[in-house]
Amino acid sequence: MHVSNIVLAQAAEQAVNINPGLAAIGYGLGAIGPGIGVGLIFAAVINGTARQPEAQGKLQGIGFSTFVLTEVLALIGIVIYFIASAG
Repeated sequence: MHVSNIVLAQAAEQAVNINPGLAAIGYGLGAIGPGIGVGLIFAAVINGTARQPEAQGKLQGIGFSTFVLTEVLALIGIVIYFIASAG
């Protein structure tokens, strides 16, 4: 019984040491979504401006507001990365 507690303690200690690496991989995968989202947002703005040049101002406003919302997701991801890697 005593030996199994030592083994479990060692396994828990190793899991803590792996945590920053997994957090970095998780943030890298989590940053893919906002990156694709920003590309799609501005592709739609360019496409809409090419179709209706008079709507450029309105499309840019919508594009930048959705860009901000998408980037907030990336910032939340990096905050969670720092929280997870601090442990």
